[in-house]
Amino acid sequence: MSSLYLDERLALDGVAPGDRVVLDGDEARHAVTVARVRVGERVAIGDGRGTIVRGTVAATEARSLDLEVEEVLVEDAPAVRLTLVQALAKGDRDELAVQAATELGVDRIVPWAAARSVSRWDGPKAAKGRQRWATIVREAVKQSIRSRLPEVDELATTGQLPARLEGARILLLEPTAELALTALEPDGREIALVVGPEGGIAPAELERLGGAGAEPVRLGASVLRTSTAGPAAIAVLSARLGRW
Repeated sequence: MSSLYLDERLALDGVAPGDRVVLDGDEARHAVTVARVRVGERVAIGDGRGTIVRGTVAATEARSLDLEVEEVLVEDAPAVRLTLVQALAKGDRDELAVQAATELGVDRIVPWAAARSVSRWDGPKAAKGRQRWATIVREAVKQSIRSRLPEVDELATTGQLPARLEGARILLLEPTAELALTALEPDGREIALVVGPEGGIAPAELERLGGAGAEPVRLGASVLRTSTAGPAAIAVLSARLGRW
């Protein structure tokens, strides 16, 4: 399988087999000097907005790669978007959730400063943390050869979540909920999955978000870690929505 390189500056609309696409900048430098891509190799280049072109490398320079396009893949935006609201968690558990969720097809990620979050993005750490998650998302898109790059929002507090998720169907992953996620009937709205930290979603947060229309749902009989709950739910929903 060919490697994927991303450049959101590219305008791949209208590109056809036989055309040439030039990748430059840091992404081309990585391909040529780090990954050691050479003339004659097959690679893929994406714009992160639904289009991937595949072909053979025709020329390389230190910060440039010239691709002769052989195939163009265009993926429409999903009918129902999936958003993961991931609580900050200790260690790298939140980052593991973000990586796996991206590979599984999430469309948007919202970092959440939950009441029980041990990790905190205070002051300048908020911008740094968001950039770290964005980097993880980008690398996961390349690894899984996805055509669309998920958005990573700014950090949200519990009070900010209802406005951030306006218009979406908000699902709170809660092990004690009566409704199983597998029994959920999609209604066409964007779905936002809210995943708490290791200590779970605090009762006050469940009440506040429930008052804003959020629905508690459970995955199964077992209690999953915050690093696996979101990705597991995305897998279930992807099957329910026919995305898989």
